[in-house]
Amino acid sequence: MKIPLLNGFDEVAFEKYFKNTSWLMFGKLLSMVVSFVIAKYLQPASFGDLSFADAFTAILAAIGTLGLDSFIIREIINEPNKRDEILGTSLLMRLGTNLLLVPITVGIFVLFYHDAKKPVDALTWMILILSLVSFFKSFNVIDSYFQSQVQSKFVVYIQNICIIISAVVKILLVVFKLPLIYFAGSLTFDSFILAIGLIFMYQRQGFRLANLTFNTSRAYQLLKKSSPLILSAIMISIYMKIDQVMLKNVGSVEVGIYSAAARLSEAWYFIPVAIVTSVFPAIIQARKTDLERYKKRIRNLYDLLVFISLPGALAVSFCGTFIIQLLYGNMYEGAGPMLSVHIWSGIFVFLGSASSQYLLAEGFTMISFQRTAMGAIVNILLNLYLIPKYGGMGASFATLIACFVSTFYLLLIPRTRQQGILMLESILLLTLIQKIYILINSNRNNDVK
Repeated sequence: MKIPLLNGFDEVAFEKYFKNTSWLMFGKLLSMVVSFVIAKYLQPASFGDLSFADAFTAILAAIGTLGLDSFIIREIINEPNKRDEILGTSLLMRLGTNLLLVPITVGIFVLFYHDAKKPVDALTWMILILSLVSFFKSFNVIDSYFQSQVQSKFVVYIQNICIIISAVVKILLVVFKLPLIYFAGSLTFDSFILAIGLIFMYQRQGFRLANLTFNTSRAYQLLKKSSPLILSAIMISIYMKIDQVMLKNVGSVEVGIYSAAARLSEAWYFIPVAIVTSVFPAIIQARKTDLERYKKRIRNLYDLLVFISLPGALAVSFCGTFIIQLLYGNMYEGAGPMLSVHIWSGIFVFLGSASSQYLLAEGFTMISFQRTAMGAIVNILLNLYLIPKYGGMGASFATLIACFVSTFYLLLIPRTRQQGILMLESILLLTLIQKIYILINSNRNNDVK
């Protein structure tokens, strides 16, 4: 099927949208391969503990972003002469917040999961080590600057170099058969070297961190605007990660099996992020100058993301068990059906990434929070009911339903209902196109016979 069959879509836009994504492809594939190697080496129980610790710290780390990433892009586009003030204020705010989150994260884990009468165990140390990841990720504000200048390729270069270094380190851990805690350390090391790389690239472009400044009024202004997005980021993290945390009550093995399926299902989530961040400056610009072009670009974006996600979900859904068997053998038995269900969440994650930018462009930050909160609440409630009965399979269905509810929550709000309809039209349009395409090919084959 050729791309021009998609309504309102042109090939030039496709090439532009996919330019940055193609740069990311190598690094993501390498990371995925290394993840398979680690999962197979650690086996379900240890892989489950690592996944639990990663998910637990990630939920709290969402606070440390302060909802600033997209706002930094918009602020720099609107006030390019205030770059050093915007970046400096954002960086110091994030560094301070993430430093405070380290003892808070460990304290919450000890309070709810660790027996105070027992000595500190390996899992507690893993939580401490992984809580440092968000501190180093504070330097992602530099990434936001490059995105505002449509220069994401510089960041992608650094990311790929860091991924190669990370892959070598993790493979060495497997080769030397080092214990689990070293793998937790390697995840923190990943964020550390990426921070160093971002600083290097920023300074190589002729800028200096020493020139960054902090402005109290700017900090207040940014927090005031982004506060709904802080809560939204927490809610996103909850409904994407809470399943692995709640599965811990069933056992580490079940967490490991489910995580193997979920990581495969989520492996391509970088695609909508890369596309959306690449076109966001163009969408903001069109919003200022040409409303019709602005609407067309959003519609085209929905069409493109469905064009990618729907066929992928169909393919993996039918081959889930085969894929798990091919990668892990019988070690992660039961992950195949989980993958076949979980993969459908990708369609709604793809569309959710795009519609989030619409909400930001229109200033509907509270609606953005409301829909992610709804998704998180639905996910928690469904997990409470389904996990005790169905384990990882219940968590897969909970995630799928929560992603659907979160994405199409826009249909319930009059001001955003049209966007929900546009997303539905994209899904229905592609489904119709695929059916016509299959029918035409079937007729051709019959004519040949």
